[in-house]
Amino acid sequence: MPKISPARQTTPQFRISMARDADDLMAAQRLRYDVFVRELGGGGDMVDHAAGLEQDRFDPFFDHMLLHDEARGQVVGVYRMLRSDQAQAAGQFYSEDEYDLAPLRNSGRNLLELGRSCLHPDYRGGMAMHHLWSALAAYVADHKIDILFGVASFHGTDTQALAAPLSLLHHRHLAPPAVRVRARETSFQTMDLIAEDALDRRAAMLQVPALIKAYLRLGGVVGEGAWIDRTFNTTDVCLVMDTAQMNTRQSRLYTARGDA
Repeated sequence: MPKISPARQTTPQFRISMARDADDLMAAQRLRYDVFVRELGGGGDMVDHAAGLEQDRFDPFFDHMLLHDEARGQVVGVYRMLRSDQAQAAGQFYSEDEYDLAPLRNSGRNLLELGRSCLHPDYRGGMAMHHLWSALAAYVADHKIDILFGVASFHGTDTQALAAPLSLLHHRHLAPPAVRVRARETSFQTMDLIAEDALDRRAAMLQVPALIKAYLRLGGVVGEGAWIDRTFNTTDVCLVMDTAQMNTRQSRLYTARGDA
């Protein structure tokens, strides 16, 4: 009989914190390694396989949000966030290696880049992401953020296998010109692969990862083109969310100071 995960045997006791020291950061990097490297086959120049840490040069500049399950005694979810002032210190936003962010930089709006969101497998599809996003809502309000953005990924780099969901995003969720970032030519992949009238929209949406669908429900739109990340074995899209344009139902996450 399969062993029942401890997370399934006990009621989670969630707590949110921000990384304050090297131990906190390593806890985030350890979970990221489990998800992005062990589970999804990613890599990177600074990945520490011996220690089991997924890390990069941007980590010291980001704020790192940690979701703890006190019943289990470990970090089970993470998010990292980079404000404009932090990006200036880092020399760029993380996404700028993949996307031309000039439309966002020139908007005069207060920006927040999101990234490295992941959950331990035992906590997917439950309340864990709600706790992370409720805490993110508080962060957005505290820092008066106008635009949220960041790359989100499809697993794998076979764009023909991803033609339907990429085309759906292009036809139905393309960002307006004022905030339409564009994938850089170094690894640009058009998302206009199937004509809109030839798409099975329902089947295509079923291929869209849950995190991307959640961003779309919040009013998110995508930039022009996908970017093929062979290091991480992903096909990336850049999501942009203008907090001022979210409708009342969607913006509830970013205006309610829920208990996290």
